Amino acid sequence: MARILLGVSGGIAAYKALELVRLATAAGHALRVIQTPTSRRFVGTASFAALTGAPVLVSEFEHDPARGTFPGEPLPTHQPLSHLELVGNAQVYLIAPASANTIAKLANGLADNLLSSCALAAACPLLLAPAMNNRMYEHPATRANLRSLRERGVEVIDPTVGRLASAGEEGIGRMAEPSRLLAACEAALGAPDRSRGPSSERRRSWRGLRVLVTAGGTREPIDSVRFIGNSSSGRMGFALAEAAHARGADVTVVAANVALACPAGVDCRRVVTAAELEQACEEAFPACDVLLMAAAVADFRPASREDGKIKRSGRARLQLELEPTRDVLASLVGRRRDGQTIVGFAAEHGERAIDLAREKLTAKGLDAVVVNDISRPDIGFDAVANEVTILTAGAAQGATARPQAPAGELRTSDSVRTIDPAERLGARHVARAPKAEVAEAILDAVERLRADA
Repeated sequence: MARILLGVSGGIAAYKALELVRLATAAGHALRVIQTPTSRRFVGTASFAALTGAPVLVSEFEHDPARGTFPGEPLPTHQPLSHLELVGNAQVYLIAPASANTIAKLANGLADNLLSSCALAAACPLLLAPAMNNRMYEHPATRANLRSLRERGVEVIDPTVGRLASAGEEGIGRMAEPSRLLAACEAALGAPDRSRGPSSERRRSWRGLRVLVTAGGTREPIDSVRFIGNSSSGRMGFALAEAAHARGADVTVVAANVALACPAGVDCRRVVTAAELEQACEEAFPACDVLLMAAAVADFRPASREDGKIKRSGRARLQLELEPTRDVLASLVGRRRDGQTIVGFAAEHGERAIDLAREKLTAKGLDAVVVNDISRPDIGFDAVANEVTILTAGAAQGATARPQAPAGELRTSDSVRTIDPAERLGARHVARAPKAEVAEAILDAVERLRADA
């Protein structure tokens, strides 16, 4: 059991903090909650007190009946200072949601309320889960504040893309799901990871492994302003990198045109073109134990690039001559050493997606290939969710995927990990779920491959 201090700042995402408390207490952790005055406009203190079984504090000058202790601990004989005793007893301090205003205060060392005072006095790991409108999150001031906090050792649990508080708005700024927040707290503690069920241990089984992940989509320039590209956001690759890091791996990401912040603790190398991605992979591949090739690499590029900008005037049409790019994955497979596990990704379209992916698995000599159907708008490229089938070497030719989940239905962690009968034949279907959960299922498949090797 761990002692988790939860700070709740103002924002609609405060309701998610209630679910976090429920998950954490069910996992056996003791929680105390502190709130900013503004957060009470969204969730009252009585709700958190009922779930934690402990008083909730808002002000430094407020009397704490528990005297800074966590549930299950004996009361001290003296009356300590709440903002020092409470965070002093905590093993991890998570602020979720962390509003733009709170992040700005923490970045500048302000301590004008109990939440920020505890952050300044914290000797335990400090984690932040930003939640705000996408324009606020992407503002240079917020980005600079988050960079400053990361440089000081604060772990930032990046928000996801999805529906925001304002009607009809969607973008980055949605607070990470409670299960992911709990997993981050337990990772910071080195405690058991119960986010995937009460019987599972916090898996540090990837400790010592070196993992190379590619993410995003390459861009091949036509002229100084135009390019051939695709709509891959890099979310799947970054989710894989974050999950591998949480399991203890040393992770390098080669990110092609990814606008997202690189996961904490991961070496991120930014590239643009397929040639740049190939060069970065060639440098990192010899040392890696696992390659997860999630990037969408262009198959073709312009045979020549125009200097400057191509003008429209005087042209009835513009013809481009394309030439194939080098097959980066095939090149790396040809250089593999013993002990390396190589996983490819196949974004296929329509009913033959599984068959085409199986052909790729065999032709390129991969250990596994992860296939998703990009004809569906609710999964795949530039979507927050994914639904995949994982084919492994030796997959039976007749194995097929299960029926797709209805659009809009997100499966729980347990259902994502339900073993399909076809899995025994080398094909595992992962139902539609947030990409962070799909990433865990993919890494589970890699673990099985390496265990059976």
